[in-house]
Amino acid sequence: MAETTIEWTDATWNPVAGCSIMSAGCTNCYAMRMAARLDAMGVEKYSRLTRKSGGRAKWTGKLYFDEGALEIPERWAKPRNVFVNSMSDLFHPDVPVAFIQRVWAVMSRTRRHTYQILTKRPDRMAEVLRSGFDILPNVWLGASVEDARVIHRLDDLRKVPAAIRFVSFEPLIGSVAGGSLENIHWAIVGGESGPHARAMDPVWIDEIFDMCVDADAAFFFKQWGGKNKKAAGRSYKGQIWDNMPSVAL
Repeated sequence: MAETTIEWTDATWNPVAGCSIMSAGCTNCYAMRMAARLDAMGVEKYSRLTRKSGGRAKWTGKLYFDEGALEIPERWAKPRNVFVNSMSDLFHPDVPVAFIQRVWAVMSRTRRHTYQILTKRPDRMAEVLRSGFDILPNVWLGASVEDARVIHRLDDLRKVPAAIRFVSFEPLIGSVAGGSLENIHWAIVGGESGPHARAMDPVWIDEIFDMCVDADAAFFFKQWGGKNKKAAGRSYKGQIWDNMPSVAL
């Protein structure tokens, strides 16, 4: 576990590390850069999970299953929001269903915590979870959507059995005006950050804000992003938006 500066959660928990590039939102993935740094520091968990390509770290597709990390949340007495697999994707096709079941069991035993799981593969998430998994009230399930090319992930997410469904529009690199947040409870919006950050058009944020109003979904504005995300700040429409979904559905 690691305390985190991610604005919408309290801590990260990584029973799996490693991933593979899925779509344009992955191009400048912070987790690839972090995994490369940890590998260079000699952290075994991140060994050979990335390779250098064009001067940048890229996922190799190799995954690491951290048996020792599985029971960590049971040692946390204080309830917290937990981002699951910030350094991977629990629903990557190479994560066995049996391992997902073990993660599910930990989350079921530790209902004092709220778990937030994001995937770029909500189709697999829906398929796996509809095969006999319990809907846990403390587990929020979400999909990442960066532009219109992957807007179909919203439809896949609606098929996921969950107490709370959410979408992360980060990095937002294009309009998603054709989408709908019907039956989705929370939207996180953020621009890309880092040395190769792509610009975010304010109109794209307005479109999502209106979608939230139409669907009665909570709106969370994470950041404008850019090369210096702290300087760009988090203010939208003259205020900070830290709205969270209601668990009383």
